[in-house]
Amino acid sequence: MCLFCRGKGASGFSSSSTAEEVTQGIDGSGLTAIVTGASSGIGTETTRVLALRCVHVVMAVRNVSAGRDVKEAIIKEIPTAKLDVMELELSSFSSVRNFASDFNASGLPLNILINNAGVATGPFKLSKDNMELQFATNHLGHFLLTNLLLDTMKKTARESGKEGRIVNVSSDGHRFSYREGIRFDNINDPSRYGKVAAYGQSKLANVLHANELARRLKEEGVNITANSLHPGAIATNLYRHNAFAKWVVNTLGRFVLKNIQQGAATTCYVALHPQVKGVSGEYFVASTLSKASSQGRDMDLAKKLWDFSLNLTR
Repeated sequence: MCLFCRGKGASGFSSSSTAEEVTQGIDGSGLTAIVTGASSGIGTETTRVLALRCVHVVMAVRNVSAGRDVKEAIIKEIPTAKLDVMELELSSFSSVRNFASDFNASGLPLNILINNAGVATGPFKLSKDNMELQFATNHLGHFLLTNLLLDTMKKTARESGKEGRIVNVSSDGHRFSYREGIRFDNINDPSRYGKVAAYGQSKLANVLHANELARRLKEEGVNITANSLHPGAIATNLYRHNAFAKWVVNTLGRFVLKNIQQGAATTCYVALHPQVKGVSGEYFVASTLSKASSQGRDMDLAKKLWDFSLNLTR
């Protein structure tokens, strides 16, 4: 039992609703989705529930062996599941480009992109491309991936007549970024690094990315939405680098945190539910429309981040 779970919101669901419950009765036949970080945590449960609803899921994973194990386990439970496993290391721009190139060349349609994978509150470290690791993995990798897959999503939306959906799994941790929100001038400065604030910065970037992308897609008249969400406080290994958070998960997790089934609910809701049709540039909590922080709603900051990210990923 999650002591911090909220009551039902306007959607009819609550923090204690599971991913299966929020997608009950939905037929995802004919839809193809990519889920990053699909080999563990809420990424695995998101993949399983989408497969249960007949969505063809491409599992984008860093560890292919672990991804294949998850695929086998899901198929054992759901023999009709359509799953593919592809390698993706989000902290490496070359890996992101290789993944996107291989996917685009596959000829598969793409209706749903779920930017789920992430790292949290680790010590200062640079990615292979010399970017602070949390910002590189949680934001820049997904930013580049989305841009590289966008033409395929547009083509799919146009030819199928079905709405495309881009889902950024952020966190209410975006409210605890650095004071200026995004440290454009000091993104790689180890002397000013705070692991919790750096995580918040990367999650704020997820919200801003979705908002600016939604604005651009709407301006272009494309039938694709982009939204962000807070999955809830969940008992996963995401916080393995934070001693206190790890203690909470191990000691009090079942009392104060969501389980994995509840944690994947909002992602699956935003990706599949008819209530979200046509909704774009929004932030969801507990499978219900919510509000991001004031910085998360700052469209000037979102535009600046877009240009900054575009320059870094060229």
